Amino acid sequence: MSDPKIKYYGAKNFQRLPQLQKMPESDILAMKAVAGVLPFRTNNYVVDHLIDWDNVPDDPIFRLTFPHRDMLPDATTQELVGLIKQGVSKKNMDRLAHEIRERLNPHPAGQKEYNIPDFNGCPVPGIQHKYRETLLVFPSPGQSCHAYCSFCFRWPQFVGENDWKFATREQGLFMDYLREHKEITDVLITGGDPMVMTARLLARYIEPLLGKGFEHIQNIRIGTKSISYWPHRYLTDPDSDDLIRFFEKIVASGKHLAIMAHFNHWKELDTRFARQAISRIRSSGAEIRTQSPVIRHINDSPDVWGKMWGMQTRLGCIPYYMFVERKTGAQDYFEVPLAQCLDIFSKAIRTVSGLGRTVRGPVMSSLPGKVSIDGVIEINSRKLFVLSFLQSRDPEWSRRPFLAEYDEKATWLTDLIPAFNGKRFFYEEGLDKIFQRKIQRSRAGSEMETDWNGAESQWSGMGMEQWGEGEKTLPHHDRAI
Repeated sequence: MSDPKIKYYGAKNFQRLPQLQKMPESDILAMKAVAGVLPFRTNNYVVDHLIDWDNVPDDPIFRLTFPHRDMLPDATTQELVGLIKQGVSKKNMDRLAHEIRERLNPHPAGQKEYNIPDFNGCPVPGIQHKYRETLLVFPSPGQSCHAYCSFCFRWPQFVGENDWKFATREQGLFMDYLREHKEITDVLITGGDPMVMTARLLARYIEPLLGKGFEHIQNIRIGTKSISYWPHRYLTDPDSDDLIRFFEKIVASGKHLAIMAHFNHWKELDTRFARQAISRIRSSGAEIRTQSPVIRHINDSPDVWGKMWGMQTRLGCIPYYMFVERKTGAQDYFEVPLAQCLDIFSKAIRTVSGLGRTVRGPVMSSLPGKVSIDGVIEINSRKLFVLSFLQSRDPEWSRRPFLAEYDEKATWLTDLIPAFNGKRFFYEEGLDKIFQRKIQRSRAGSEMETDWNGAESQWSGMGMEQWGEGEKTLPHHDRAI
């Protein structure tokens, strides 16, 4: 039997799938309409091995990889369907799709405004530096995936809007930036999915980090969904052996290699191909850490999470994060209230052994940092959320508890208000100051050396009296988009 070859299905050819022939034409048209706005790609492995077609449209992997009419407001979907029926030109459809995308908060949590660093007075394309120790790198050839998740917060990378993309070449400014910034210990190669790259291309981005000048880089992370969507990447792809040998080389250099694997449902682990891929990756000395948001229609159940964490632990993976769905794209369709996320986490964590309790959650990757929902307490008959930062723009905020009024409908940090009629959360003034400095640097057009240490560093802010009149407050940033 020949080695499997990947075959993609997207907006232009998904209707050819025999499994969809019994689906009503109205549903097919709605899927096509949504796929004209949000990214859609799946493949033959997902179609043949992960989706239970007897349970469509409710199958969780079908929901995870195929568009649905409710991912956009009903009026929007109906408008798009009507235009498709009329045969409106591609140019006009693309214009409308762009207008709709603009309304979907394409870059949440200040990714473009506040995460892109400067070097020698110039923005460094294709990287993000939000937290002191960690730099995100977006390789140009890795800005696609074996299949697209319908909930993905990085959906703008895949819709043909070039101005929205993060991407860098292997010998770009980011290498110079890394050499200078000795506070960085972790480099996360992300996308898209870096595992769509050949082993040779991937090495161009990582191999320099193993040599002189990068001794401060201790941990190399690779974010990927490939174990779920195309495990053959590690088994039978033409350069799968080269890839595993490269992993071994990274580990042998003394760097720690962590594969940050995205698993949204236990079904993704329940094939022999996924299990073999995990075993082969681990044989290289790499570690696999797992993460996922809580996603309505897909995994909003303690049973799903408990079973998934149990399977991951048994296979030698390390459960790492339960995230909250971000405010972008089809978030209205996929979001789960914070109180429900906490309930799912609390019930699921009770079902796994201590080895599985490495996971943190539920966590919001928000504008000021990664905010964990640690629990609910009652003070003077008043229910409150207990929150804390796992990571933050100012390291001094990390692990400092703070309280918010309990709101069973809240789905994000911006929906919460400080406890006991407080006007602002403790970090907000410092956040304003951080962004003031970012604005000042941008206006000056010059690099300000990043000093991560000391209470008066740029990341913990300066006294507001040092800013000129009229500069004392930033435009309202809604606490944490």
